[in-house]
Amino acid sequence: MKRRILLSSAAAFGIALAGMASASDLPPLEQKDSYTVGFAQMESNNPWRIAETKSFHDTAESCGWNLIATDAAGSAAKQVADVDSMIAQGIDVLFLPPREEKPLLPAVMKARAAGIPTFLVDRSVDESVAKPGEHFVSFLGSDFIDQGERAADWLAANFKGEKGVIVELEGTTGSSPANDRKKGFDDRIAQDDRFEIVASQTGDFARDLGRQVMETLLQAHPDVNVVYAHNDEMAIGAIQALELAGRKPGEDILVVSIDGTRDALQAIIDGKMGVTVESSPFFGPLACEVMKRYAAGEEIEPWVQVKDRIFTADNAADHIDEAY
Repeated sequence: MKRRILLSSAAAFGIALAGMASASDLPPLEQKDSYTVGFAQMESNNPWRIAETKSFHDTAESCGWNLIATDAAGSAAKQVADVDSMIAQGIDVLFLPPREEKPLLPAVMKARAAGIPTFLVDRSVDESVAKPGEHFVSFLGSDFIDQGERAADWLAANFKGEKGVIVELEGTTGSSPANDRKKGFDDRIAQDDRFEIVASQTGDFARDLGRQVMETLLQAHPDVNVVYAHNDEMAIGAIQALELAGRKPGEDILVVSIDGTRDALQAIIDGKMGVTVESSPFFGPLACEVMKRYAAGEEIEPWVQVKDRIFTADNAADHIDEAY
């Protein structure tokens, strides 16, 4: 009989279970007091990634991890090489946030071939090629399509004008959050004939690039009155560009975003941003919980789904002290 068990720390993290996957074809994990754990971070150039890495380091001692953490500095090729190095060092478990869906497939396959249970964290790979329950144990993360839909729903409910002219700042090309946050938002906004997305361009989830892209798009589309950014860093960069151009974010242009960073919550409090949909970076406790369940022989859901909150002017001040 398949079991659905959540221990206390996982429950506090707000997980929703979404079906079960057999672990029979996956590498086993012995129950023991300590594990050599690899965490192959993709980059550390923004508050979200820094908070995620810190969460793994903070969890290491309490979970019995000898943690090997790397930083690929935004390079998919280096991230694959980092995983190769971890395999050579004899890690017991791999936690991997893939920078892009397809280029990280070799890393997943190599870990599987080496008999190392792999958990994808906060981003997935192309699941038409690598499947949970077969090539990796599970994906731990949010519903990115739902995040985009919720941003669109808030916009539709709070937009006061007659015509919404939208500029979209996309995340890293080929990454699962960018793909899905775009699909969720675009599909939902297409159902409302008040809105038109006049430009959609990648800002690579980076604040400065988001600012630069916003500057360029603003020149091409001076009538824009809505900015949808795939993450808060790009949204903050867009706000900087708008203010330099003499626009008033929150007054003559609505900014909607995803992540829930401290800077975004402050921007909401200051009236410059309308909404940010949470995407929590605190995966350390959840990773520990799921790993221990797997070592105990439990069957793990193919998607350990994190439930996200939404922050607006109604509640941003209540949560800013806990933000990163």
